[in-house]
Amino acid sequence: MSKMVELHKDAMEMLRATSRTFFIPINRLRSDLKDAVASAYLCMRAIDEIEDHLELSSEVKVELLRDVSQILGKPFDGSELNKVFEPYQSHLPEVTLRMADWAILTPATIRSEVYSSTATMAEGMADWVARKWRVDNEEDLDQYTFYVAGLVGLLLNDIWKWYDRTEADRDLAVAYGRGLQAVNILRNRKEDLARGVDYFPDGWEMKDMFAYARRNLQLADAYIKDIPPGQILDFCKIPLTLAHGTLTALEAGQGKLSRTAVLELVKKVTGR
Repeated sequence: MSKMVELHKDAMEMLRATSRTFFIPINRLRSDLKDAVASAYLCMRAIDEIEDHLELSSEVKVELLRDVSQILGKPFDGSELNKVFEPYQSHLPEVTLRMADWAILTPATIRSEVYSSTATMAEGMADWVARKWRVDNEEDLDQYTFYVAGLVGLLLNDIWKWYDRTEADRDLAVAYGRGLQAVNILRNRKEDLARGVDYFPDGWEMKDMFAYARRNLQLADAYIKDIPPGQILDFCKIPLTLAHGTLTALEAGQGKLSRTAVLELVKKVTGR
């Protein structure tokens, strides 16, 4: 088995272990598109695990995230990332420690976009860790959700255009990512508060965050309307459908979607 074939297999196994929501649509993609989206997701998941780490100090998180951002902002080899993570091997999860592998998996002709977006995200995350995730108003919330999710939407737009020249609205792409993130904030509310993090602007109640999520998911619905039928549209529809389903469940006082519910919603989107 060649190194790249083995790396692709490892990436899909890591996706399955780290994201029920994104493994399904990514696994349905074909060839280079699959590698591009998988590598982008895993690189961004790698730095997300640093931001959310329960044991590392804020100072260490900021240092790691800014180091990663600087490395990705210029030509590099995997050894530089490995060197940054080496002192924290016993703390960081595998998806982070193997970030260099996920970066290598990225097709060469889209690599600069994936690295640049991840570098920008890492720098933004570092800033938010440094300010202890203090969200004073909706503008702050928009800025935070842009860095951790809106950038994902913009990168997906770049990948669509690279793959088959599919064009999609960039402002709506940001809302697509922002809507998914708002649902995550609602779903993880108790856990976040338990670790001392509150993403709700001052004075906001649950109903306000539900309204914020709904507004952005409506924009996300508009985003996918201009994407032609095919694997890209199917990819976009699956996480969005699951986000709508999760939000409905949360509003009804339920927890996250069951595996059965997830599979039923995916079947509704894909017809299988």
